[in-house]
Amino acid sequence: MRIDEARGEPEELGEPAEPAEHARFAEYLDDLQQVADADEFALVRTVLGDPDRAMAQSAVVRHVDRRAADLHRHPAFVPWAEEMTAATGGRHPFLTRRLEEWALFRAMELGRAWRPDALLNSSDWLQRKAAETSSNATVLELLAVHGRTKRIRATADGNRPGRDYRT
Repeated sequence: MRIDEARGEPEELGEPAEPAEHARFAEYLDDLQQVADADEFALVRTVLGDPDRAMAQSAVVRHVDRRAADLHRHPAFVPWAEEMTAATGGRHPFLTRRLEEWALFRAMELGRAWRPDALLNSSDWLQRKAAETSSNATVLELLAVHGRTKRIRATADGNRPGRDYRT
């Protein structure tokens, strides 16, 4: 007996059917990639209404990361982030936190006010991102000494200004 038969799932023409949530995930990513600015937040709300909450949040966080990477250095980031936070409806703490961390990353990169404890209490994702891509010497020095993981500390240390490991 094949595994598909044991699960009671039909198999057509020798290929197992792709799970419906995988197909929806791919479709959501495609739709979010192509959405017009005016329709973006309505589409995010639609995606987040999917019955598979984990899959929906995953699709939206990919979208948030892509858009925030494009916008974080521009003034348009602030209204976009506020509207995106509203679109998540406060029912998605992971997405809210990711948007907050993008705002912190933006502040650090633009030389605006930020608190070192906010960075040190942030997720591994933000600490890794900052260690890998930040141009802020203070951020890199802080993470080189106090980053949460060995990888974060080593990456930040290697990216600090004036560090040249070529001999």
